[in-house]
Parts: sequence; structure tokens; C-alpha cells
Amino acid sequence: MSELEVKSGQSEGRWENRSAILLLFLANSISGVAQGISMIAIPWYFTQQGDTAMFGYLYAAITAVSLVWGPFSGTLVDRYDRRKIFMVLNVVLGIILLSVSYYGFANDGVPWLMVGFVYLATFMNYNLHYPNLYAFSQEITERRFYGKITSYLEIQGQLASVLAGAGAAMLLEGTKDGKLSLFGMDIDVGMDVAAWDIHQIFLIDGMTYFLSFIIIALIRYRPLVERNAEGGSVWGRLKIGYEFLMSNKTILIFGIASYSIFVCVLVAVFYTNPVYVENHLNAGGGVYATSEICYALGAIFSGMAIRYVFNEKYVSIPLSIIIMTCITAGLFFVLNMMNVVSIFFVMMFILGVTNAGTRIQRVTYLFRKVPNQYYGRAGSIFFVTNILFRILFVSIFAMPFFQQGNNIAMTMGILGIFLLLSALVLMTFYKRIVNDM
Repeated sequence: MSELEVKSGQSEGRWENRSAILLLFLANSISGVAQGISMIAIPWYFTQQGDTAMFGYLYAAITAVSLVWGPFSGTLVDRYDRRKIFMVLNVVLGIILLSVSYYGFANDGVPWLMVGFVYLATFMNYNLHYPNLYAFSQEITERRFYGKITSYLEIQGQLASVLAGAGAAMLLEGTKDGKLSLFGMDIDVGMDVAAWDIHQIFLIDGMTYFLSFIIIALIRYRPLVERNAEGGSVWGRLKIGYEFLMSNKTILIFGIASYSIFVCVLVAVFYTNPVYVENHLNAGGGVYATSEICYALGAIFSGMAIRYVFNEKYVSIPLSIIIMTCITAGLFFVLNMMNVVSIFFVMMFILGVTNAGTRIQRVTYLFRKVPNQYYGRAGSIFFVTNILFRILFVSIFAMPFFQQGNNIAMTMGILGIFLLLSALVLMTFYKRIVNDM
């Protein structure tokens, strides 16, 4: 029996670690909502300050730091108790957010350097949190439920994003006469809410990290795969993961090329979209936050439907990813040519569908092909390539040319071309990837 196979003695109908999975989802949702509001608020903060170029360079620098932190975090995921990693992350991030918030209340505002530090800390958290989340989920889930767990993770995460987007729309813009602007409409929420300062948002975010810590501490589970303790240096452990991928080049090619939509999503959502909304659509923070909701709704739909739309009996996982990558390239070309708010919302919904759908399919494939012993390190190596592409794009898009007029729209066309090239790579190696399944 391989290390990924389910141990004997399990019931057919019930998940072995059902309560642990539910608690994990609950903790992830609570911190995810507040974290999502902060990550929407920070780019908009810089946009409103007129420092979009500064934010671009900050984002590129943070991404560059991830080149070192990403691989290191993978070795942590594969060496230490993943539940304890979550607990440490929540405490550290909670302390950082509450400290910056306290400074803001004490000094009636937060300087951009401290806001940037929160952004850095949150990104460093992402680089460890998500590899740890997927590796832990693989560790406590039966093999026959891999497709379901990846879908459920996507639905849970994006439901949190919907709430975050709605919360951000209210907190960034406030309400006018008791009405909140969402999807281009004024929705009566029955109360007047003043726009919040960034340090007030950080206060709520910091508190949820400690609530998430308490929930994670309650998790009890039985590992369903064998993990061997590894000693040695960080470099030595990382080298083992690298050697695994080098001896399985099909997995390496698939892992890198299938990440292309995610690269574009991170560049667009965290950097270009705020500028695109203000300079190209001539709209405000409500439209930006609403676009995040549209994206999340698309991702939720994908989480519920993708395994049925692309049934493996008829469409292989690699083919489904090729199709979604081509669709995503098309929507970026549409964003390049159009400047209608309603079309922007539709395109963001479709982007949510394709990115979430690709992630579900990709993670399902990797769960099947990558032993849990190496999952954190393999994922971190894929993430390094993701980082390199993001540094390239953000460094280019931060140039003054793209900040002038509506030139930011050209970035969408560039991302569309990148996606077509990625689809071409997957098509070139399609037979090898399918045969290796």
C-alpha cells in the first residue's frame, strides 16, 4: 500500500476526520473574511493616496522576498506539525495587526510604511498558510475524497471572500443615506456607516486571528498518510523536494504551466485592478470591492460545479485546464478593449470560475501524484516560478507609462498573451501529462 492510500478500517460513507475538517474550515473562514477586507483595503489605500507606483514597487519587493521565504516555508510544512504551524501563524499575525492598529488609534493614523509592513506580513502568511492548508487537508482526508475536499476548500475560501468584499465595500466607502453601492446598485442596508480608517480595519483583522487560533487548538485528528521525520539542513530538505520533481518532470511542467491563471489573478486583483477601476473605468472603491465579490461568486460556482462540468469520464484534468486557460486569456483581451463597469463585473465572475476551477483540478492532480511527504516543498517550488512571473509583470506594470491616463488597460492584453503561451505549453506536453495520470 502506497503512502497516499487510505488506511484500512475506515467506513465507506463517513469521512475519517470529519470534525477536524469542519473546525479547520470554520477557523479558515473567520480569519479569511477579515484578512480579505484588509487585502482589499490596502491597495485601495495606496490608490487613494496617489501612490500607485509606490505600491507597485512595494508589491514587487514583497514578491521578491517571497523567493526566499516561499521555498523555506515549504520545508516547514513538510517537517513540522501542520496544526501547530497554523496556531503559530495566527498568534504572530494577530500581534502584528493589533500592534499597528494600536499605533493608528494612538496617533490618529498609520504611515504608509506600516501599512506596507502589514501587507508584507500578510503575504508571508499566505506563502505558508496555503501550502500548509493543502498539505494538512491531504494528510487528514481519504484518497477517495480528494476531489471533494479541493472543491470544498474553494467554496469555503470564496464564501469568505464574498463576505470580505461586501464588508470592504461598506468600510471603504461607507453608506449614503443608509444605502450601500454594490453591483452598480444602491442597496438599502438600513443604517448609516462612515468610511473606516485603515487602522480600524486592522483591529478587526487582528482579533479574528486570535479567534481562529482558539478554534485550531480544538482540532483533533488521525493522520491518514505516513510521514517520515526528516532532519538535516533546510537546504538539504529542499533539495530532496527538488530532486523528486526533477525525477518526475511531467509533474514539474504541469505544476508550473497550470499556475498561469493564478499568476494573472494575483497581479490583477492585488495590483492592476485598483488602478484599472480608477483610471480606466473612472469608478470608486465600491466598484473595486464589488468586483472582488463577483470574482468570489464565480469561484463559489466553480467549486460547486467544476467536477460536473468537466467530468473526468469525458474530459481529462489537463484538458479542462487548457480550456479554462484559453477562456481566461479571452476575458483579459475583453478587459483590454472595454471600459464598461457591468462588463468588468461579468469578466471578474468568469475569472473567478476559471481560476477556482483550475486550482481545484490542479490540486486534485497533485494530491494524486505528489506524496504527502514532499507536498509542501513541491508546492513551494511551483510557487517560486509563480513569484518570478509576478515580479516580472509588476515591475513592468509599475512603470509610469501604465499609470498615465487609461494605459493600465494594456496590462490586461499583456496578461492575455501570457495565458495563451501557457496554454500552448500544456498542449505541447498534453499526451505526456495524460499518460502519466
